[in-house]
Amino acid sequence: MSQQIPQRGAEGARDARGGRIVGIDVARALAVFGMFTVHLGVGSIGVFGGDAFGESAAEALHQLTRGRSSALFAFLAGVSLALMTGRTRPVDGTALQRARARILVRALVLALLGVLLDLTGAPIAVILTYYGGFFLLALPLLRLRAPALGCIAGAVAVLGPVLSYLVRDRMAEPPLRVSSIGGITDFLLTGYYPAATFMAFVVAGMAAGRLDLAAPRVRAALAAGGAGLALLGYGGSWLLLYPLGGIDRLVQARLGGAVDLSATDPLLRAPMRSDVAAELGDLHGQVPTDSLWYLVVATPHSGTGFEIAGAVGTALLALVACMVAADVAAAPLYPLAAAGSMALTIYTGHILVIAALGYSFQDDAPFRLEAFVIGALLAATLWRMLLGRGPLERALGSAGDAVAELVTAAAPPVEGGTGRPPP
Repeated sequence: MSQQIPQRGAEGARDARGGRIVGIDVARALAVFGMFTVHLGVGSIGVFGGDAFGESAAEALHQLTRGRSSALFAFLAGVSLALMTGRTRPVDGTALQRARARILVRALVLALLGVLLDLTGAPIAVILTYYGGFFLLALPLLRLRAPALGCIAGAVAVLGPVLSYLVRDRMAEPPLRVSSIGGITDFLLTGYYPAATFMAFVVAGMAAGRLDLAAPRVRAALAAGGAGLALLGYGGSWLLLYPLGGIDRLVQARLGGAVDLSATDPLLRAPMRSDVAAELGDLHGQVPTDSLWYLVVATPHSGTGFEIAGAVGTALLALVACMVAADVAAAPLYPLAAAGSMALTIYTGHILVIAALGYSFQDDAPFRLEAFVIGALLAATLWRMLLGRGPLERALGSAGDAVAELVTAAAPPVEGGTGRPPP
């Protein structure tokens, strides 16, 4: 996704090639490499060693990246949408027409690319088709400013999971998934990255992108807000599940209500709780509809309001941290920024390699993750230094520019076409 800025002024650390915001590229690279970690599995991590401590550290890294990486990826897509459409001052008129045309092209191409990558047979839930759909849903929001976007993101976070739960509770059991996305129902409710959850990340990113991210006060507010959201999401879920007994309600639901847990031997309750907790850690886009208590969990890909709050909070913290780091160490971070500037190319490339070599997240292959990351960093750095924009990014940008030219040539001039809102 392009993040070219149509306004001049101090915008934080920049890459001299094309005026990109380095910190956002660094954050995008972390999101992509986090997805590498999930797609290649715990057994691909070798840097911590093979002893008990190393296995525990690798598992912790895997759990840290699972769910949060894809959420960060979607959040940064929202930031890029805001940057493409005027940043703090949304464009209008002809400039808005051109931006919508570019975004529409990106949406269609990404959706098609996602389908093609799914056909490779790689054991990966490809996000790109969902990603394209998110861009289409974001089109009506391009003229909104940060407060309105923040309210919409909050509404989606609160209402989306509840509506999803209620609708899915009345639906027939979905068929076994054979691809990353099986249709509009998967896209909206039942898929790996349902819009009912993920649009909250995209719109929250748009709200952040409408702010002056170079301002220390804004960064401090975003960091504080991110910490608060992470505490609300993960801490609130833990409080409701454990001290307040939600986990026992879920055990009861799993048993069909046939057993009175209060009369069960405590030694038997512990393994039942552990089994349910393990199931909560292996969700794939949404929670079951057996009990409303599932809506208080915050595990990766649970799709609840608590997970959304926690993941948006960590995304805000990651964004601020990366922008601060880029301000003080842009040169050392150049390889990460280069990788982030061509995230689509790297994401696509790693899926093609996994499919071609038959890799799986179940493999026990230490240092495979490190090899993928180092290879991506080297390739991206060399490409960026010698050729500039990534190959898929360049092709996507050219297609969007061509369609934007056709749209504006065919349409009459629109008042406000300078790209600034009218006074």
